[in-house]
Amino acid sequence: MDFIQQPYMMAFWLGAFTALSLPLGAMLGIWLKPPTRIVAAIMAFGAGNLLAALTLELIEPAFNRSGFNPIAIGCILGALIFVGLNQMLESSGGYKRKMSTLISYMKAKKRKQMHDIIDKLSQVDILRMLPPEEMHRIIPAVEDRTFKTGNIIFRQEDPGASLYIIENGRVRVSANGKEVSELGPGETFGEMALLWHGPRTATVEALSDVALWEIHREDFEELLKASSKLHDEVSKLAEKRKAGLELITGVSAEDWSKTAKQRLNEEDVRPSAVEMAHAIKNEQGGGAALSMWLGIFLDGIPESLVIGASMIGAAVSPALIGGLFFANLPEAMSSGTMMKKQGKSTGKIFWMWTSLMIITGLGALIGNIAFVGVGHSTHSLVEGLAAGAMLAMIAQTMLPEAFEQGGWLVGVLTVVGFLSALLFRALGEASEHHQTLLPLIQTVFGV
Repeated sequence: MDFIQQPYMMAFWLGAFTALSLPLGAMLGIWLKPPTRIVAAIMAFGAGNLLAALTLELIEPAFNRSGFNPIAIGCILGALIFVGLNQMLESSGGYKRKMSTLISYMKAKKRKQMHDIIDKLSQVDILRMLPPEEMHRIIPAVEDRTFKTGNIIFRQEDPGASLYIIENGRVRVSANGKEVSELGPGETFGEMALLWHGPRTATVEALSDVALWEIHREDFEELLKASSKLHDEVSKLAEKRKAGLELITGVSAEDWSKTAKQRLNEEDVRPSAVEMAHAIKNEQGGGAALSMWLGIFLDGIPESLVIGASMIGAAVSPALIGGLFFANLPEAMSSGTMMKKQGKSTGKIFWMWTSLMIITGLGALIGNIAFVGVGHSTHSLVEGLAAGAMLAMIAQTMLPEAFEQGGWLVGVLTVVGFLSALLFRALGEASEHHQTLLPLIQTVFGV
């Protein structure tokens, strides 16, 4: 009995309790399938609650104990460590653990792909004659195409309907039965189809397996309708080409590409519903599952340290424990649903989250033992590390996901969550100093 009541065992049980909401939330997400707006509301409330709990129950005591420097250094290091490890895990599949990390990963990937496309477009003389600030509109309509060796991409006299950019492989261009040229990666063909409705002047055949980017004339014409400036420029180019005049570009490919990239915005790189569905279902084997588990484990490391270290020489904070519990619940609901969509069994999901609950308890136990007797500055530094990592996690994963699904409601519920932690603390302080209901009400509401 004495063993169970030891401070480090109390740290274990409290750590496990805060993480009990992980398997609980995952199962609720799978069984109840709550609307995303409900999950977002709970997540916003949990984020606000946790922000207040970290400020009042962790950062404030550490600041009062050791001053600004240790807590500031710890917070910065904790945030940098979390962001660095998170980036490393996401690159190997851990980004699939939450909708917010999945969206963030896909945005970065899509932005890079669009930059690559712009670099290729900048090599096309005809396109470089056009205003680069308008070209970002057509990038999302660029389509991936593949052709096998020997396939005819189009024949001479076919209606011209697309511009092609070679990503990989080689093609042969021939006219009237004679080879004109061979083209390779980065080169283009069929660009005149964007300027007027004329037949193809050559036949193009794949000399090897070839990957192409295709821009359809219909998409290009939609762009012209949306921009009178671009429409006028294209009309001038078409007239010059019909008259046989040389097209002279007044800007370098590098400058044109730079300007076009600067015009990309969040809407341009936002993944579509089809892209999201494909990413969710696209499995990468056991390595991805391990990376997802490690990613969730990374989210839980700071809270275990917080619990263990905060109990040294002080009573445990109910507000902090409650904040951690409520923050874990919606995260697990969201991630559990994601994992189920990816084809993982309910049993596997349950044990993944349960193992993290146990590990969080062990982390709190270790944190309680390891930091007994350390100086105030070291103690504050460690608490700062944990707080910085958790603040980075809230900002990077919780609130973006909540806003993505909940919209304007998120701001309100984050404030409500924050105030609930303040209220909980006020009630706790009042109960320590006042024994009757009337003084308690007066303390909380200031009447």
